Amino acid sequence: MNDRSAHLGGRIRLGVSPLSWVNEVLADLGEGISAETILAEAKAAGFAGVEMSRAFPAEAGALAALLKRHGLSFVSGWHSGFLAERDVEAEKEAVRPHAALLKALGAEVLVYGECGHMAEDALDVPLPARLTLGDFAAYGARLTEFADWLEADFGLRLVYHHHLMMVAETLDEVRSVMTATGPSVGLLLDTGHAAAGGFDYAALITEFGPRIGHVHLKDVRADVFARVRAESLSFNDGVRMGMFTVPGDGSVDFAPLARFLASGQYSGWLVVEAEQDPAKASPAETVSRAFRFVTDQILQAQAV
Repeated sequence: MNDRSAHLGGRIRLGVSPLSWVNEVLADLGEGISAETILAEAKAAGFAGVEMSRAFPAEAGALAALLKRHGLSFVSGWHSGFLAERDVEAEKEAVRPHAALLKALGAEVLVYGECGHMAEDALDVPLPARLTLGDFAAYGARLTEFADWLEADFGLRLVYHHHLMMVAETLDEVRSVMTATGPSVGLLLDTGHAAAGGFDYAALITEFGPRIGHVHLKDVRADVFARVRAESLSFNDGVRMGMFTVPGDGSVDFAPLARFLASGQYSGWLVVEAEQDPAKASPAETVSRAFRFVTDQILQAQAV
């Protein structure tokens, strides 16, 4: 535990996403980078845990042994959900192996990313052409039923990831999802996806603070993102260009988050996440810089 975590009563732990090393969608970004490298550099930077990665073994025993060797905890992992298109029983069957892995490794939340109502090449089409759902009431009912089951059977809380190019990208869409769901559906606050989605993440703290169950710390390079929008480039084009970066390197204001954490309303993981090309942004250097920024500029802040 770092000293800033102790300052906050041990309520907050700092983790890092392997996305800084290995991209989950773009296979060439991070090709050849091993799990050993990711974990060694994450530990050296000061982090206490990591989220799941395609670079890691998917068998619980093997992954647990690997994490133990590096002195790291397992934070959580992304589930590509399709409740916008399919029924709850089908979603249960799809998630079982992943949920079992998360439970076995001690995770407390499952990151739910809605991949329904997306074209297969959605991340390669221009950003403004996002897809919407329309029937949030029925969707919310399925999400709530699924979240209730996930908690009852696996002890995992569903945290809904608002995300570019998905059902909930804008603030109004996030509101629609949260309004249509019960308390078992938590919210993942992603600072970068909020900024790129055109709204201030502080609105989510104000409106849904008690339901925030996980936090991704991502920054946005405003000039790069402006170019992505202006030229109607795709999400993946933007990732390759570096529209996302680690906290402290972009235009996002983290003061509202610092006040939220200092208020004692949140307990859980803060996960540094930056989808970058590791050949252009050295993972070891960038995540180390992010760790220092988070501990110095976010965790030490007092409520004002």
